[in-house]
Parts: sequence; structure tokens; C-alpha cells
Amino acid sequence: MIHLKNGSEIAKMGLAGKILAKTMKEVSGSMVAGKSRLIDLDELANKIILAEGGIPSFKGYRGFPASACISVNDRVVHGIPDEYVVQEGDIVSLDFGVIWDGWHADSAWTFPVGEVSDNARRLMNVTKESLYQGIARAKIGNRIGDIANAVQTYVEKNGYSIVRDLVGHGIGQNLHEEPNVPNFGKPRKGPVLKGGMTFCIEPMVNEGTARVLTLDDDWTVVTEDGKLSAHFEHTVAVTADGPLILTSQE
Repeated sequence: MIHLKNGSEIAKMGLAGKILAKTMKEVSGSMVAGKSRLIDLDELANKIILAEGGIPSFKGYRGFPASACISVNDRVVHGIPDEYVVQEGDIVSLDFGVIWDGWHADSAWTFPVGEVSDNARRLMNVTKESLYQGIARAKIGNRIGDIANAVQTYVEKNGYSIVRDLVGHGIGQNLHEEPNVPNFGKPRKGPVLKGGMTFCIEPMVNEGTARVLTLDDDWTVVTEDGKLSAHFEHTVAVTADGPLILTSQE
């Protein structure tokens, strides 16, 4: 069942989103090539979220051991922060979830470490724009398939692959709710969008093949061919005034 949120509930998700956006800004700004360990970035994220009165959504979720998912280069999503030190030229996906007064927000952003290759920068730019192409379709009367198709069309016309094994999701009092929000599909298919729906749109885009593998830690998803992947995500509410981004960093 898809739970429609009222204005007060969406506002609480927005407060979670503000904490998340601050966390994203501060953690990404702290990354230094040759110095920053992933576990230190995770510790900082946890500290900021708690200091702002939030709760990390991910910590302990289905046994996940950290407050942040941090995925570097060929790691697509769900990377467990470890001792790895970020290097010049890496691309790093920071993925955070925050609970405020029982309501969740979830967002991911892929950042360059120092100077990155032209290919890496283009991959990030296309993935980010595909997210906004999808968000633009999050309007009352459209369907989930309209969002999915907009993302897929933009990514594929730019020569990249959409991960199909993982999709976006509804969100609210639970981190994952109905409906699923794929990044691929046909327009005018799937649930009709109604005011009060809240969900995460999150393109995961690969430089090479769309195929992915899960590592032995049962969490970290990597590209099958070892090529780069980028991940961008916002929590969005469908409103009478159009899509409302609840995790905006602006």
C-alpha cells in the first residue's frame, strides 16, 4: 500500500532532509586526497546527524554496520566504509539516511576527489542530470513509468548503462516503502502519481555494462566489468505545486 503524507508529515521529512543536506555538504567538503579514510567520513556523518538531532537511518538497518554507504569508483552502492584512503582522481558516492521525529529522508551524491578524468566527470554530470529529468516528471497525474523512462532515455542517449538490479523506493515512516521507482521502463506504466506521495529517485549509472555483482560482505555492489559507476538520489514529494525536493543541498 502507498501511504500518502499530509503537509505536516512532509514537513518532518523535509527537516530530516535539511540535516541530510548539511551532512552531505560537510562530509564532502572534508574529503582530502591521500588523507581521508572512509571510516573517518562515516564517523563524521554520524556525528553531524546526531548533533543536529537526527538519527542515522542506515546504522543497523538489516544489519548494516555504518551510518553511511560510501562507494568508490566501480562500487555502485552500499559500500561499507573501511580503511581505504581516498585518492586524487577517485569518484566517491556518499549515501546518507536521516530520521527526524520518526520520518526518513534519503539522498546520495557522487563527488570528485581533486582532478578527475573527463570520462568520470561526464559520467557524474549525466547521472546528476538524469536524476533531475526524472524529478521533473514527478507530477500529479503522471505515472511511475514516466519518471523511469525519463531517466533511462537521458542516460542511454548519452551512451551509459542504467543498473537494473536496484531501484528507487517509496519512503516515509519506513526507509523503504511502496512504490518501487525503477530507473528504466515504459512511460504511462505503473502507479498513478498522487499528491502526498513521497519517494526516492536514484539513478545508478555505469560507464560500461549495466551488470553488477555483490561482494562477499553481502552489501557492496560493484560493476561487473570494473568500470566506473555514479549514483545520485533525492527524496521527492509529489505536491499540487509540482515535485518538491526534500533533500535539496541549495
